Amino acid sequence: MKLSWETRARVQFEGDAHVIEDACGFNGATAWIIDGATTLLEPLGMPAASDPQWLAQFLSMEFARLRDGWGTQAQIAAALRAVDEQASVLVGGEHVRFPSAALSVATLNADGVEVASLADCTVVVRTDDGATHLVRAELADARVDAAADGNRAELLKRDRELRNTPGRLWVARREPEAADHAHVVQLGHPEQMVMATDGAWRAVDLGIVAGPEEFLERTGSTVGTLELMSELRRKQAEISEVADDATVMTLVPRR
Repeated sequence: MKLSWETRARVQFEGDAHVIEDACGFNGATAWIIDGATTLLEPLGMPAASDPQWLAQFLSMEFARLRDGWGTQAQIAAALRAVDEQASVLVGGEHVRFPSAALSVATLNADGVEVASLADCTVVVRTDDGATHLVRAELADARVDAAADGNRAELLKRDRELRNTPGRLWVARREPEAADHAHVVQLGHPEQMVMATDGAWRAVDLGIVAGPEEFLERTGSTVGTLELMSELRRKQAEISEVADDATVMTLVPRR
């Protein structure tokens, strides 16, 4: 039987910027989630509501048209090659100011599910042995947060300028070689999988849910996911936290 996903929930909540810069989807054996990075450098004026929105939507369309049978890194590389080709038409050779994104791609295979991630989208998988697995490459601003001193805004901009260079954070931008730096994990056969952007994972960071297992349980249906994201927004309003886009997609293998 052909391997494929089916969805249990797919929910997006707009952030305070009122421009959704996340994207997600699935086609056949492959599912993906993309979180466009907030613009810190001078924008290029891509043909969308924002530069990150353009990248997220373009990448999502590219993943949707890829055929099954490819590994996750090959799919990421192919999508980024398509981005680079289009970028050459739109902005020439500009790389540093080009929008970037965190992403995760999950593909069903004979051994279970392979997950590849760049930056800080989170994937939680419950396998058929009952174990719960969390997959994430690296928190996007972890290196800046670890810095002892300095102007945070300037450090964030400098960090953004140095991405996709040796020894720095690798993200989805327009360099196909970023796929070689993805964090790749092969897991056993999945019973359920949830993919979330960092805006949605704030529900864990803020203690609304205790951790990956509870997050997986709460997002097992559309109603449950909507309730959890609504709780998150209420909590963020209480503490005056700027709300990021929040995207959650929960899937199970088609039987």
